[in-house]
Amino acid sequence: MKSSRFQLILGIYAFWILLFFLTRLILLLLSWENITPTLYNYLEIFTSGWLFDSAFYAYAMIPAILYIGLLPQRIWAHRFHALWLKLTLFSTIYAACFIAVAEYFFWQEFSVRFNFISIDYLIYRREVTDNIVQSYPVIMILCGLFFVALLLYQPLSTLIQRSLRSQEKFSRRCLIAAILLLLPITGFFTINQELRNISANAYVKELASNGPYQFVAAFRNNELDFQQFYTSLSTSEADTLIRKETAEPNSHFISQAPFDIRREITRTGTEKRSNIILITVESLSSDFLGYFGNNKHLTPNLDALIKKSLFFDNLYATGTRTTRGLEAITLSIPPTPGRSIIKRIGRETNLWSLGNVLNTKGYSSYFLYGGRGYFENMNAFFSGNGYDIVDQSKVPDDEIHFTNAWGMADEDLYRQAIKVADHENQKEKPFFLHLMTTSNHRPYTYPEGRIDIPSGKGRAGAVKYTDYAIGELIRQASEKPWFDNTIFVIVADHQAGSAGKQALPIERYHIPLWIYAPQQIQPEINNSLASQIDLAPTLLGLLNMSYRSCFFGRDLLLAPPERALIANYQNLGLYNGQQLAILGPKERITLLTGYEKDQLSEQLTEKDNPVVQLNISYYQAAASIYKNGINAWSSRNDVPAHTAEL
Repeated sequence: MKSSRFQLILGIYAFWILLFFLTRLILLLLSWENITPTLYNYLEIFTSGWLFDSAFYAYAMIPAILYIGLLPQRIWAHRFHALWLKLTLFSTIYAACFIAVAEYFFWQEFSVRFNFISIDYLIYRREVTDNIVQSYPVIMILCGLFFVALLLYQPLSTLIQRSLRSQEKFSRRCLIAAILLLLPITGFFTINQELRNISANAYVKELASNGPYQFVAAFRNNELDFQQFYTSLSTSEADTLIRKETAEPNSHFISQAPFDIRREITRTGTEKRSNIILITVESLSSDFLGYFGNNKHLTPNLDALIKKSLFFDNLYATGTRTTRGLEAITLSIPPTPGRSIIKRIGRETNLWSLGNVLNTKGYSSYFLYGGRGYFENMNAFFSGNGYDIVDQSKVPDDEIHFTNAWGMADEDLYRQAIKVADHENQKEKPFFLHLMTTSNHRPYTYPEGRIDIPSGKGRAGAVKYTDYAIGELIRQASEKPWFDNTIFVIVADHQAGSAGKQALPIERYHIPLWIYAPQQIQPEINNSLASQIDLAPTLLGLLNMSYRSCFFGRDLLLAPPERALIANYQNLGLYNGQQLAILGPKERITLLTGYEKDQLSEQLTEKDNPVVQLNISYYQAAASIYKNGINAWSSRNDVPAHTAEL
């Protein structure tokens, strides 16, 4: 057989496809109990997977095809070029093995292929790199990969020798290169995300994908236009539905413009000027609590606090990432498709926030984060929406007693909160402190001697330390003069895990919410079905405040909505206790029924279903409001007359 330079392309393709196959097989074995055991399912997974694998390789090889086809023969045959090719081949093998191992660990953590999270991991390298180094034996893994790559290199190295002997004419090389370049062009028009939809099972969809391909796709789909990609209603239909949903007995709309849900909330009686300490706890799943059946006694302080608090046991996070939780709590807006509003740089500020509303009432609003607030663009978002910032970079070194990859230990963060509260109390000014913790996160390290589980031994220890630190905060705060006039709110940003068989596994969004103020609020268990977007209106209702609102949420103590909005970056859901309607790209609508009888079934449906229509109205209105700036905060122009003097 006549030798050709392009034998390299074919040989490396065979290597990548084999590696992708083995990676997919290992991930399948890890998820065996979550996959329907049918031969047809497995054939679909590996066939679809092969198509995505080939598409990725076709794109990745474009530079190599051009290089091989255009390099002059005298340079190609030079001995120094031979060394360059060998080094390049070895580097390619090593990179492929590294990607396979990275996919394995990523799957163990999130049960998905590379997605938005993996992109964040590249953008915020310091936190992520430190986290990886503290969580895994990185040096051993890298050294092991070196020797594996060396072994795999040996049989492939013969390809270089054969290709170097090639004497192809330039015209022939150009012809072969042109033919090969048709492959990525063909893939661009034929391979898309629809090929993943071979099953309703989320694990099957992910296994049928290709990690590097999904990584690139996440870059392309970081923000999705609702009108372009999702089923919508007429403007009048959606506007009517969303006005009905956001209307409350004590409110009236100030405009009839489409999707302008700004309204005056009017209450009689004296407004309270209680301080607020709102703690958003990293990854505090409901199933960590004894109240919800956990028998490991990880949360004694939080379980005890339930009996002393207004406790909401039927609340759901809007998403699976910290930014989604912060967005929902701060802006009271459904999760628009693509990236969180917090991370849409240049369009993340001057929005209708809880902090801005409280500032009109004379409050001082702060965002306190245990890590460095440039992470996830949090500092820019909160400082641009009415909050002063306190993060790790602003805390003196002698006031930080323990750090890990993500920042200060929770107890150090809480000391800073008490310090700010003391300062504001001296000014005789009410304060609103929104805290975001970091300790309940891999590598699960915390100060020794606090609990009976050694630091760094897993999630259980991090949860128990989180509970310990909250208990210490409440104890220390109870000794302060401002304690009796302070409302403590404790809520999770999201659950610890998001994997499930469905696109939106409802059980992976369930989170707890405490509102604790022993001198002000009567303890009670509230079973209203709700989500994080309802927290801000409920809190303002407890303060008996009149204000202008652009919030989508409802006061759970006045008019509970009995619905929860949950989403990931593409699938947008509304759950009403019995049914879960899900909107997907390309106008896909799915309805899951049977929750109340534990007989779950899934079907594609049309938009004439009432639950689907309500779902559409929320997300269509949210996308329109954000896109058209209806929820922009225009300072005093948007402040109702009875608070403007503040």
